[in-house]
Amino acid sequence: MSEEDLDRHASKMAKKKAARDKIMSTKTEEKGLIIVHTGKGKGKSSAAFGMLFRAIAHGFPCAVVQFIKGAMHTGERDLVEKHFGDLCQFYTMGEGFTWETQDKARDMEMAQAAWEKAKELIRDDRNRMVLLDEINIALRYDYIPIGDVVAFLQAEKPEMTHVVLTGRNAKDELIEAADLVTEMELIKHPFRSGIKAQAGVEF
Repeated sequence: MSEEDLDRHASKMAKKKAARDKIMSTKTEEKGLIIVHTGKGKGKSSAAFGMLFRAIAHGFPCAVVQFIKGAMHTGERDLVEKHFGDLCQFYTMGEGFTWETQDKARDMEMAQAAWEKAKELIRDDRNRMVLLDEINIALRYDYIPIGDVVAFLQAEKPEMTHVVLTGRNAKDELIEAADLVTEMELIKHPFRSGIKAQAGVEF
């Protein structure tokens, strides 16, 4: 690379940095966010737990409510309970996916109990982040009224508490109310090639 090319690159990057610094100087507010991870692709809960562990690393009290995966052993739960139980409360309230339980009344009862626990944890302003894992599944099947969830988050969530909601098919009302929404897109998955869910990747 010639000296002229290096100078041109340095000038271009300097202009980019100046523009970025100008933009960043206007971003001064902090607030607790409503964060939604949805879509058909893998990684919704994985990304949410990544955020949770980041918060734990900063020493922030956190909490997790799992709405569906109660019957499933997960590495995340083992890690939190074994090493971070002093900072993160973990509640597994579900009994498995609805096609496994095949008991709608029981599923609704468990989902509503999970939502009550979630509200209790969110109201506690000591918790800087509350993860509602797979709540979108419960909302999709109308086990919990979406209006109740949105109204609660808008009216009662403490100012600096982050709430992360995961699961496919996030309701439009939740997407509208959220501050940050990420949709995981499925491009390729080993399950389609006959490979089962594996520890350390799926759970």
